[in-house]
Amino acid sequence: MKLRQKVAAELVGSAFLVAAVIGSGVAASRLSPHDVGLQLLENSVVTGAVLVALILALHPVSASFNPVITVLERLLGAISTRVAAALVAAQLTGAAVGAVVANVMFDLPAVSGAQHVRSGAGVWLGEVVATLGLVVVVFGTLHGADSSRVAFAVGGYITGAYWFTSSTSFANPAVTVARTLSDTFAGIAPVSVPAFVLAQLLGGAAGLGLVALLHPRRREAETSLT
Repeated sequence: MKLRQKVAAELVGSAFLVAAVIGSGVAASRLSPHDVGLQLLENSVVTGAVLVALILALHPVSASFNPVITVLERLLGAISTRVAAALVAAQLTGAAVGAVVANVMFDLPAVSGAQHVRSGAGVWLGEVVATLGLVVVVFGTLHGADSSRVAFAVGGYITGAYWFTSSTSFANPAVTVARTLSDTFAGIAPVSVPAFVLAQLLGGAAGLGLVALLHPRRREAETSLT
């Protein structure tokens, strides 16, 4: 598979993922304006369902959509530094495009700085836990006999993690940065981003250690979404 195909898949997948996160958040807040719990349910179900669809469609080319996963694939030797850098750039670009498109679809300004501050030790711990769990789910499923199940595993995990983590499971630096571009239900204030990304990186590192413990003999081909 050529690098330009992988880059295109990561860009498109990240764009659709963020459009789903932000767009469903806007729709939920409009359809259920007085029930935050219902809004979160709608947001989480849509995000999980879209993740399943995107991974199933793009997994044959590249379907990480997440710089943490891509960096861990590089550390595991599944991809080169050049490929990892190109994919992360595509993920960040695609995520930003998805945020802008979601805003415009709902007749909002193309870019509006999010004001929702998300901070606190509990929230940061939630991001560590969310990302650690995502890493274990992704690489654990890829290690199994049927790696095609990763789409359902990831979609199901993210849907649930919206609810059981205090941070509502961003678990993705590209998505986190992109969500600063939309002052809506799913937005996050720029000031909150550094701590979130640090928590995600810590969760990714812890997840990698746990994966190494659980699957010490995994092969390169079994540990790549790209």
